[in-house]
Amino acid sequence: MTREPLPPGSTIGILGGGQLGRMLAQAAAKLGFRACVLSPEPDSPAFAVSAAHICAAYDDAEALKRLAGEADVVTFEFENVSAQALALLEGAALVAPPRVALEVTQDRLAEKRFLDTLGLPTAPYATVENASALAGAAEALRGSADQDAFFLKLARQGYDGKGQFKIKSAEDISKAQAWLANTNAVLEQAVAFEMELSVVAVRGGDGAMLFYDVPQNIHRDGVLRESIVPAPIPESVRREAQSYARRIAGALDYVGVLAVELFLLRQEGGLRLLVNEIAPRVHNSGHWTLEACAVSQFENHIRAVAGWPLGATWRHSDARMVNLLGKDVEDALTLLREDPARSLHLYGKHEARDGRKMGHYVELRPAAVKPRM
Repeated sequence: MTREPLPPGSTIGILGGGQLGRMLAQAAAKLGFRACVLSPEPDSPAFAVSAAHICAAYDDAEALKRLAGEADVVTFEFENVSAQALALLEGAALVAPPRVALEVTQDRLAEKRFLDTLGLPTAPYATVENASALAGAAEALRGSADQDAFFLKLARQGYDGKGQFKIKSAEDISKAQAWLANTNAVLEQAVAFEMELSVVAVRGGDGAMLFYDVPQNIHRDGVLRESIVPAPIPESVRREAQSYARRIAGALDYVGVLAVELFLLRQEGGLRLLVNEIAPRVHNSGHWTLEACAVSQFENHIRAVAGWPLGATWRHSDARMVNLLGKDVEDALTLLREDPARSLHLYGKHEARDGRKMGHYVELRPAAVKPRM
């Protein structure tokens, strides 16, 4: 998708008005662009910082037509926007990343099959068409597994630990069947990983690709709590993680920021990486780039979709990013009093529900190594 760069003053359309859309709109404004955000929630955090917004459902054809009329390019902040919405936009506006990236990643079955075609390793899995197929799928996986634990994940609409059911016993199978009903899903073998990692990369329309350093990610109850960069991994693992992301982005003809979540396993033959999920967007584990890099993941996404040169991705500092979930946000001022060097981001959300991402903060320390691309 090579084209002439958009001039300052152009409009970036953003599907999704959450915290990622908010930070994308802020990055767009930094570069002299206008942001027009489409989101169904009237109190969407991104509305407060965008030049224009449209409050409508993602499948509202008239609203999508209006967005296409206002925007010079349309992007999205999360993968649960319907691919049909992008199809409606494509006839009237440039869309980046491409629709195929959304089609692959918003359905876990499609994503697993896509990774299989690339020969990229994942945890052993089985397709579960409905509740009645679950017991047989578990038995098939159990036959070649070293442990008897599984994660049942809905094919669609799952994120931050939602849409998942952990199975540890025969009794859990019955409970999972009632939970699943007639929905299709993926059954994954639980893996004994040493740590969770992610690679955040940016790819331009000309195929040029740059990588941010690999963070170690710490989850609780399926939700990211901390990202620490650099991850304590050998250079060989970092390069392998980047090679996985490069192959995925190339196969999708991707434009923008892409994140790949990974498991690092220690096996008899040494360290091994498995792909967990692909995120076709800016990513929570890359928030530290706002403070630790000259050009953040958000600015680089805007640069990429606008056809601008990509910015440097090396970090000048080591970093620790901590998410504020639910009532954690009530301690925001205390966190700043404890350490005035913490950089705080609050997302402007009004209801602090349990597990809801309300903000984050970043702590920096001098980098122990020279900058790396």
